[in-house]
Amino acid sequence: MPYRALLRTPFFLTTAVGRVGVAMTSLGIVWLVHERTGSYVTAGLVTGGFAVAEAVAGPQLARLADRYGQTRVLPPMLLAHAAAVALILTGTETWVMAAGGILAGAAIPQLGALSAARWAALLPAETLPTAFALEALANELAYLTGPALVSVIGYPAVGTTVAATLVVTGGLALAAQRRTAPPTSTRAARRNPGRSLLRPRFAVLVGVNLGLGGFFGAMPISVTAFAVEHGSATVLFATSSGASLLAGWLYGLRRWRTAPRVQLALVTCGMTVACLPSLVADSPLELGIGLALTGLAVPVVIVTCSISAEAAVDRAVLTQAFAWLASASAAGSALAAAAAGWAVDAFGPHGGFAVAAASAALMAVITCLCLA
Repeated sequence: MPYRALLRTPFFLTTAVGRVGVAMTSLGIVWLVHERTGSYVTAGLVTGGFAVAEAVAGPQLARLADRYGQTRVLPPMLLAHAAAVALILTGTETWVMAAGGILAGAAIPQLGALSAARWAALLPAETLPTAFALEALANELAYLTGPALVSVIGYPAVGTTVAATLVVTGGLALAAQRRTAPPTSTRAARRNPGRSLLRPRFAVLVGVNLGLGGFFGAMPISVTAFAVEHGSATVLFATSSGASLLAGWLYGLRRWRTAPRVQLALVTCGMTVACLPSLVADSPLELGIGLALTGLAVPVVIVTCSISAEAAVDRAVLTQAFAWLASASAAGSALAAAAAGWAVDAFGPHGGFAVAAASAALMAVITCLCLA
């Protein structure tokens, strides 16, 4: 099925709007809290609470969506998120803003997981790679557009309000589209809804996403540190994002006969090799080549993980499966960001790139030993 046909599916455009709001939220909160308190420590505390709560609560909310349906679960979730953002906007005490950040993260909808579950319910297995490639493109564009939009708006309170408005609008519009919503889990599946998630094949995918998150967490810090010494930060980030968009688009254009688990093993090994130029790069050009190569691999890893997850778990827990992969990626990102920060301080930018390369190597080892 071509992209053109998928783009005519209303729920995809709906989630695309909400995803931009999700991508804006974290940066908007950072700027808002810093403007109000003058402290980056407080801003980091509130944003950190938001991120941890999202990673922990996301799979639980996805479980409710699997059990009771997206249409029933989304409205109260969105109301809680809007109330939490209002608490951050109006709060003056640190504990009030921190509580608002935690609640906002806990209640923010996992639009990627909800959208992926709808594709899996609507499309045959042979068409899912194209749909998941489109999902990867939507996420990449959202995280390019969202932070830029916050910066263009300029006023932190307005940016945070716009972010919440997009999240709530997109979420409510998604809830209203009942015809494309996946069916709720059966009574038999509800007796032990998590059994499917304990399968070894899915545990492997969680490990891969932990490594992918590590790569995501280490790279921005390392590239920024490199750019401080050599310049060209915007060009370097654009190179990586552009390569990811191109690879995701091209991947979804054709039907691949190689098994997804083999694709995943090959691409993670290639991604590990592609990290090597960054370990010795002394110029923006050399680093740009490495970033382009790793950028080409990222969307293929994401898409093949989604395809493998859809095949590894029962439909009754599919939304949870996608949410757990996102949470694993978030956890890996947080851990690697801290490790990369230390490595950059101790060894310079190349130390941070070593953390990213180690994360890629972790993915390659897991996939080669367990999936190939």
